[in-house]
Amino acid sequence: MEYRTLELNVVSAKDLKDVNLFSKMDVYVVVSLSGDSHHHKQKAKTNVAKGSGTNPSWNFPMKFTIEEYAAQQNRLTLEFNLRCDRSLGDKDIGVVYVPIQELLNSTGDKSMKFVSYQVRKPSGKPQGELNFSYKFGEKISNATVAPKVYGDEPVTAYPVAKPVVGPSAPSPPPYQQPYGYGYPPPVQQQQPPKKNKFGMGLGAGLLGGALGGLLIGDMVSDMGDCGGGFDGGFDGGF
Repeated sequence: MEYRTLELNVVSAKDLKDVNLFSKMDVYVVVSLSGDSHHHKQKAKTNVAKGSGTNPSWNFPMKFTIEEYAAQQNRLTLEFNLRCDRSLGDKDIGVVYVPIQELLNSTGDKSMKFVSYQVRKPSGKPQGELNFSYKFGEKISNATVAPKVYGDEPVTAYPVAKPVVGPSAPSPPPYQQPYGYGYPPPVQQQQPPKKNKFGMGLGAGLLGGALGGLLIGDMVSDMGDCGGGFDGGFDGGF
């Protein structure tokens, strides 16, 4: 696919319709390129000619990119929309449509060519004239079209800082194989802590031994008491 650059200089206009009642018009022009299905609609705007009235002057340069094949097929059109800048809302003054193919066929050498086109009011009736100059650049292929660069500020590169090694973190949990669909993962039942049988047996044994010792002591004491009574009664009988 081949392209050309189109350089425009929107020069001036004259005898435009006056859309202001009490003050001179502040006029500007919006220029757009339509008909290129492969790219977004290109658009540019002139400065506002303050207090210029019906004969504004701009001498404003702008540039467009033209697809060669679409231009030769008469699919591309330049639209010049002349407007009045107003505080309560801008108002259309008139419009000019120029086929790109017409400009290509009438171009000569590489210098700017001056042309004039009739302005038509929003009603469609002609009134006024628009003057501009133009020239086309050389054909370039799609591979040589420079990409757009966004931003003009330089980019400063900084060295990459060394990573800071902190205290060692605990090891991550071991990897587990993912489960398939349809079955929930098995739930691990937590086993209750086992009781220390040895400790309980030892305590029970000590407690039992102590109770047994007390019982034996009481029995011996009771026997001692019984023996004293028996001996006394026996001796007294003889």
